[in-house]
Amino acid sequence: MSEPGTVGHIRETPLTEALGERYLAYAMSTIVSRSLPDVRDGLKPVHRRLLYAMRELKLDPEGGFKKCARVVGDVIGKFHPHGETAVYDSMVRLAQDFAVRYPLVEGQGNFGNIDGDNAAAMRYTEAKLTAAAAALMEGLDENAVDFRPTYDGSEDEPVVMPAAFPNLLANGAAGIAVGMATSIPPHNVGEICAALSHLIANPDCDVDALVEHMPGPDFPTGGVLVETRESILESYRNGRGSFRVRCKWDAERLSHGLYQIVIREIPYQVQKSKLIEKIADLLNDKKLPLLADIRDESAEDVRIILEPRSRSVDPDHVMEQLFRQTDLEVRIPLNMNVLDRDAVPKVMTLKEVLRAFLDHRMEVLERRSRHRLDKINRRLEILAGYLIAFLNLDEVIRIIREEDEPKAALIARFALTETQAEAILNMRLRSLRKLEEMEIRKEDAALTAERDRLVGLLADPTGRWAAIADEIAGIARQFGGDTDLGRRRTEIGDAPSAVIVPIEAFVEREAITVILSEKGWVRAARGHTDPGDDLKFKEGDSFKLAVKAETTDKILLFSTDGRFYTLAADKLPRGRGHGEPVRLMVDLANDADVIALLVHRPDRKLLVASSAGRGFVVEENEVLAQTRAGKMVLNVDSGERAAFCLPFDGDAVAVIGQNRKLLVFGANEIPVMSRGRGVILQKYRDGGAADIKVFTLADGLSWQSGERQRTERDLTAWLGKRASVGRLPPTGFPRSNRFT
Repeated sequence: MSEPGTVGHIRETPLTEALGERYLAYAMSTIVSRSLPDVRDGLKPVHRRLLYAMRELKLDPEGGFKKCARVVGDVIGKFHPHGETAVYDSMVRLAQDFAVRYPLVEGQGNFGNIDGDNAAAMRYTEAKLTAAAAALMEGLDENAVDFRPTYDGSEDEPVVMPAAFPNLLANGAAGIAVGMATSIPPHNVGEICAALSHLIANPDCDVDALVEHMPGPDFPTGGVLVETRESILESYRNGRGSFRVRCKWDAERLSHGLYQIVIREIPYQVQKSKLIEKIADLLNDKKLPLLADIRDESAEDVRIILEPRSRSVDPDHVMEQLFRQTDLEVRIPLNMNVLDRDAVPKVMTLKEVLRAFLDHRMEVLERRSRHRLDKINRRLEILAGYLIAFLNLDEVIRIIREEDEPKAALIARFALTETQAEAILNMRLRSLRKLEEMEIRKEDAALTAERDRLVGLLADPTGRWAAIADEIAGIARQFGGDTDLGRRRTEIGDAPSAVIVPIEAFVEREAITVILSEKGWVRAARGHTDPGDDLKFKEGDSFKLAVKAETTDKILLFSTDGRFYTLAADKLPRGRGHGEPVRLMVDLANDADVIALLVHRPDRKLLVASSAGRGFVVEENEVLAQTRAGKMVLNVDSGERAAFCLPFDGDAVAVIGQNRKLLVFGANEIPVMSRGRGVILQKYRDGGAADIKVFTLADGLSWQSGERQRTERDLTAWLGKRASVGRLPPTGFPRSNRFT
């Protein structure tokens, strides 16, 4: 009814004020009654009402199932006056083992799947509570929590669950309110209980110590957590952050050197069908050049098959492309924005969440203990009355038979309380046998001992914390790592380093032979072949250099002006033609010529030297050129030219000059440089270096003499220091002054 005088009354209010009042009321309703979970039980109102309604329907874990439509009807009719679809969707999610880490509802029928298919209609599905839900509501009948009237005042509902099960962190939560949101990933109950036990034993510990027991989320769909430890610590310290999660995969070897990539677990909340559809679309759009095909071989477990484009493709490179472009890698946000015990929204740290849970458990323990103590005191009072009745049985019977008001007479005669007198009057005749007195005395002794224990517990904070620690240990045994449900599913991996997919990864590996002609024409012939007389060149041109390579290699050219040039093997002209001039591929100077052709080996060293006999050792990674202009490495003076480039593989160097003097010295005498003129290898009065060879001293120095190879093992006469003159070579050394 409206107040007198208010009907028809118009109160002028500024629009902004009116909107502000109404929007604030709506926002608070959304925050408190819909979107944010309570830190104590981790439930939103719809979930709490749903579980309570199922408990009222006696849908216990040991009992039978009932139609979900019956449950939804009770929820919206008694507790939650919202749409049935919203309630049923919430119920379905609580039953999906791929959506919640520890399901609170056990479903029977089609409750959807990881592909994203919807559950069957609620008239077809059935459900009951799980053991986790039962633990969550343990103590509801023992005054463990407060109750409040339902929306229509016809019934009562719990304000919060007693929550023996740490549901907030175990199953996580997600929700969007007005101006705020929450996102808490699921965790492992065994690890949560270990952290809670540590916090009980060490109340002043920091978040870092708790993370030792809770290393990170544990998702129902598994996967690999690939976040740095410092990032994880920072997220738990602030209550905000994110966790990077990848799929779990391995390379499955097939015959003939082939392999396929098998994805066995996908990241949390990723729908498998949409994931496969996304990868297939990228394949059709030519955005995954390393991948040939994808197919789904999943049954009850996940098994997605990826076929690489060729067996030479590195599986890590294939997966790196997919991680960057698909949901095989996702970021799960952490925003522990929850309602505290006063229903105030707050972003809490990990320690604050665990502390709030423990404080709630302490309050529940105290309330349940007092409730039990009240029941014991009431029962002891009744038992005391029973004993008085047994000791004065004849008088009691007389009073009951003869008195008009036996209750008042009993109270007056034996100094009984009203409760005792009422219990005596309601006693059954069969209880008057002698054995019943013995049972009463035994029960009285047991209840007295229990009462003393509870009184001591309520007076001893340390004892109460020990009791809570025992409860947590029990939850750990029931749901922890020693059970199938409790074993950690998400692997804790290392944070991935930046994987750079090289250009060669996009090239199909194929054997080729790179051929360079005297006039500077280059081409690639299929396969590894030795150049023979069947090679065709332009008129006036001939064979100069050749090297066996693969299409994924880089080819190094060393020119007489001391520059290195780099060519991609897959870009070289193929076919039966004469190739192309190398000067169209690199900016080779007009007065320079190519003297060396090499396949790039990243970990190798090269010895470069000029015609004047000066040189040094250079790391091969230092000579790679990124542009057509090449990279200057060996500086040469006027009148000199770069003349030698050979792998630096051995412990000795042999140099023979145009003056036919041979010098052998230790390879360690040549410095490693990245650029310069180098040092003197051999001293000449006239001429320069004719040939250089790097070899192993123990194997001796070999050279080609005619059609056979000769080896000199005793090199004492030619051993010296770098920059020495040397002496004439052994008898039979070629007059060309060349080792080959």
